[in-house]
Amino acid sequence: ENNIIHTVFHQTITTTGRLSSTEPNLQNIPIRDDEGKLLRRAFVPKNDGGSIMSADYSQIELRLVTHFSGDENLTQAYKNNIDIHTKTASDIFATPIDKVDSNLRRMAKAVNFGIIYGISEHGLAENLNISRREAREFIDRYFATYPQVSLYMNQNVKFARENGYSISILGRRRRIDEINSSNFMLRNFGERAAMNMPLQATASDIIKMAMINVDRELIKRNLESKIVLQVHDELLIEAKEDEIET
Repeated sequence: ENNIIHTVFHQTITTTGRLSSTEPNLQNIPIRDDEGKLLRRAFVPKNDGGSIMSADYSQIELRLVTHFSGDENLTQAYKNNIDIHTKTASDIFATPIDKVDSNLRRMAKAVNFGIIYGISEHGLAENLNISRREAREFIDRYFATYPQVSLYMNQNVKFARENGYSISILGRRRRIDEINSSNFMLRNFGERAAMNMPLQATASDIIKMAMINVDRELIKRNLESKIVLQVHDELLIEAKEDEIET
């Protein structure tokens, strides 16, 4: 009767601990196509003059891989506020930073995020529409540039192989039985899951802590604004007009 859509959040569906949303799935409203943009206009704040405000973590999984691996090149890039995709493009395509164009950056972004998900040369070749040989070269150059990331990923696989699970920074465990399978495809899946799980699960730990802390802060400051949605690394807040700045 009040024209308000409520989603159902599930805490126990995903293997990484991320919240998932159903009836309807509000974490999956498309943004790139015209239809998605039109659909998004249907979502408006309850308060006249208020806004729906988005606050998200920037590149949280790349920051986490930097933190866990301790890779010096990545750490310096973040400390000096250098765009990480531009830096990776500069390194793997041997191009000065100021000569990196949007296409090279796009390709480097695919490599950066692909590495986190344990992408194969076949997967990267398909994503970028390049040959498998080129994809292999990109991956090799990436690990030559960020050697500690390679060590970290291998350690994750070794840990899961020995213990049968992966673990997040706050202790969330995921069993990965596939990692010791005699079936190549299953074993490969297990290795990719072991590489990525500590990163994704830690990201989900962090956003959950943020939800609790932001909610407490809103109450403590007697604000009427409230969190209405969580989309992975992002919180959406229904903000009253006079509280937006706060």
